[in-house]
Amino acid sequence: MNKTLFQFHKKYFFLALLLFVTEVLIAVYLHDAIIRPYGGDFLVVILIYCFVKSFLNTPVKATALAVLLFSYLIETLQYFHIVDILGLEKSTIARIVIGTSFSWTDLLAYTLGILLVLIIEFTSANANNKRQYLL
Repeated sequence: MNKTLFQFHKKYFFLALLLFVTEVLIAVYLHDAIIRPYGGDFLVVILIYCFVKSFLNTPVKATALAVLLFSYLIETLQYFHIVDILGLEKSTIARIVIGTSFSWTDLLAYTLGILLVLIIEFTSANANNKRQYLL
């Protein structure tokens, strides 16, 4: 079967938009000790995964791993204060998008978010395969 790398997937794009709006609402309106610091990090990897899958026809495991490694990289750069190194310490956008403080719990939240992606993707794939077999 000939699959192209670039392919628009409405389902993933809609999910990415929904997650983006959710992230913005969390950032603007929630100032609690649980959802804002942990829920946002949990959801952001799912958002990135859905965004990537919106445009790329790539394998689930490879995409999930790439998103997780990218998230770990950003968190590691926060450890080294990359925003300050780049001279962006006064940029609110850079401070929000890149982040400014390393946290082990962020790495855990990213990992759990990607695990949820894998569970949903493989559960969905198995359900689709069973439906095809029954038809």
